[in-house]
Amino acid sequence: MREVLPELLQWWEQGHSVGVGTVVATFRSAPRPPGASMLVGPDGTAVGSVSGGCVEGAVYEQAQEVLESGTPAFQRYGISDDDAMSVGLTCGGILDVWVEQMSRETFPELGEVAADIEAGRPVAVATVIEHPDAQWLGRRMIIRPDEELHGSLGSPRADAAVRDDALGQLSAGHNATLGYGADGERRGEGMRVFIWAFAPPPRMLVFGAIDFAAAVAKVGAFLGYRVTVCDARPVFATHSRFPAADEVVVDWPHRYLAVEQEAGRVDGRTVITVLTHDPKFDVPLLEVALRLPEVGYVGAMGSRRTHEDREERLREVGVTSTELARLRSPIGLDLGARTPEETAISIAAEFVADRWGGTGERLAAREGRIHHALEG
Repeated sequence: MREVLPELLQWWEQGHSVGVGTVVATFRSAPRPPGASMLVGPDGTAVGSVSGGCVEGAVYEQAQEVLESGTPAFQRYGISDDDAMSVGLTCGGILDVWVEQMSRETFPELGEVAADIEAGRPVAVATVIEHPDAQWLGRRMIIRPDEELHGSLGSPRADAAVRDDALGQLSAGHNATLGYGADGERRGEGMRVFIWAFAPPPRMLVFGAIDFAAAVAKVGAFLGYRVTVCDARPVFATHSRFPAADEVVVDWPHRYLAVEQEAGRVDGRTVITVLTHDPKFDVPLLEVALRLPEVGYVGAMGSRRTHEDREERLREVGVTSTELARLRSPIGLDLGARTPEETAISIAAEFVADRWGGTGERLAAREGRIHHALEG
């Protein structure tokens, strides 16, 4: 929903009803992830995409029917059959799409949720998309860490179970459809709940105010990370040199990282790139980084000789082999990169592969599904 939220909020504020189709589950090589949404506005305008073009027409028609009836709908779209006019996904994937009407009456909390998303505050929206009792369908609950629930799915037991799971999804930053018994039983069947997990953007911490850092910051921002560039040298760590960064910090890298960790601003989605290849900066920094309980990626720039020297220095200060195994060094995938921009793509390719379980191989040389299964 995040990418269509401005248009949705505008129509909502004007008092209009909007048809919203959302991908709630995918199977095989589906083109869009859970949470991808398409709007059908009051004037018939379509905004967003659920499949990259394969089933948009069918979802558009379904959304118009939902707007007219007020009754939400669930539809599965699969592989095209021999009928060239049939609705299907030629890529071979399967999408589950939930279509509902959103307005001030059906979703009065949307404005507050949008404000949370804009401010980077974590918030989850849980919606019942399948239940043996039709009256439960479309019921919605808003979950925020350390706050009381807003709304109810239908029973205290269901609310408690879904709240716990929604907080887990928020921590991981993943949207998901989860199954329960009709009253929220963990081992039961009958109810499915889609959880939109609007976590703050993941962080990218770029250490070393060099030309490669500017390119890495730009790629990180493009990928949706909140980018911080940190260097102890004020003459180099300036906003004018790193316009793509959300913040530029002048501090000793290891001290800054330790403070951020202590404040709870480093998590399992955080990307750390160490580009200084200077022992007085990167050894104490990596000593902190490799001992973090949760971090998504730690990579360090330098030649193989630099890497060997750095590894020896880290062992001397007590970094273990298990901790060293977390380090991606020399940083990046083998793309034959030369320029700072090409190197930034190489680095991004590596942490994207780490995040989603990719191999870095050419897709043309592989068989089977393209998209890796989401864990967690």
